[in-house]
Amino acid sequence: MKVLAFTLDLVDSPSIIEKYKEYHKSVWPEVLHSMKKSGVLNSRIFLLGTRLFHYMEVSDDFRLDHFQDYANGEREKEWEALMRSFQRPVPEAKPHEWWAEMELIYDLNSQLASLGSQNGKE
Repeated sequence: MKVLAFTLDLVDSPSIIEKYKEYHKSVWPEVLHSMKKSGVLNSRIFLLGTRLFHYMEVSDDFRLDHFQDYANGEREKEWEALMRSFQRPVPEAKPHEWWAEMELIYDLNSQLASLGSQNGKE
């Protein structure tokens, strides 16, 4: 399993933010199934002000460059277009990014595992 993280901003409007939250209380089934089919094992979105943080657990063979293919169906395309109407890329996003990929800089389990191997433990 791999872990990925992304960030994005919502339009700075309380009513738009509430609509976005409401949509995510019941994501369309076609979207859910397509995400699972693409290799997403778990997905969580957190919100602070207008900033979103998207945490994803994906299969080892998951390819980010193929992830957008999940939205091939009409319903998935409709969902993506609707969600983009609420969203704005963060200033730090690369020119081709909508959701900007975040760099992993700390992992508790990796560091604990490293300590264990240094002590001759696994």
